[in-house]
Amino acid sequence: MSQSNDDIFSDKPEQALPVDAEATAGVEDLEELSVDDAAAPVAAVSEVEAELDAPESEAAPEDDGVVTEETVRARLRGLPGDWYVLHTYAGYEKRVKQDIESRAHTMNMEDYIFEVQVPMEEVFEVKKGQRKLVTRVRMPGYALIRMEMTDDSWRTVQDTNGVTGFVGNGRDPVALTQSEVVQMLTPVVEQEAAEAAKAAGKPVTSGAPAIVADYEVGETVTLTTEPWVGMPATISQVDAANQRLTVLMTLVGQETPVDLSFGQVEKMD
Repeated sequence: MSQSNDDIFSDKPEQALPVDAEATAGVEDLEELSVDDAAAPVAAVSEVEAELDAPESEAAPEDDGVVTEETVRARLRGLPGDWYVLHTYAGYEKRVKQDIESRAHTMNMEDYIFEVQVPMEEVFEVKKGQRKLVTRVRMPGYALIRMEMTDDSWRTVQDTNGVTGFVGNGRDPVALTQSEVVQMLTPVVEQEAAEAAKAAGKPVTSGAPAIVADYEVGETVTLTTEPWVGMPATISQVDAANQRLTVLMTLVGQETPVDLSFGQVEKMD
């Protein structure tokens, strides 16, 4: 028997649906959460993501720019060829470097002749009481070359203007040991590091330039100070840092040491 419309739309009281107590147990707790509490997990995730996205360079220690033997060894490691010492005319070291590099290119020897170095240094030069910062060749009359030794590469270098020969066994030069190369090239790396630091506005970590004087032990000079003006003396000690000399002069028939400044003597013509 079908149900009538009156029965369907009758005003019977509604029956409450059964409520699962366990399902609603956390609702009250959730309502009590503050906005800050709800955002905490999101903030934690953001912090983790920020750490993951941070560049590795931030965690890497900064390079202090100090040049050590290990620094030089690391730069030399894996380079092709061996290092040799060239003897050159004094004062032609830089010109020899340029000419060898040019000849290596024009004679297609770039796969055998790799690098030429003329170690330089900065020093304070004292002349006539004036101190001046100058750059000079560290080993006058010599240059360093890294190359693969063959008949053709040897001839290319040997026939370069200003080269008098390889140091060692003439036609069959002996390559430098690693320790010798490190010792000779450390000043080159130090100078490059100093120049890079200056260009970047950073402090230079290398030592202060040495002070060299225009006087040598055993040299004869003339005194220009009273009461010995015009008297000759022989230099026995040179203190370039303090611009002082110890000279030996004859007084009352005896050779006597006298301490003088650079300005109290002059070179003999």
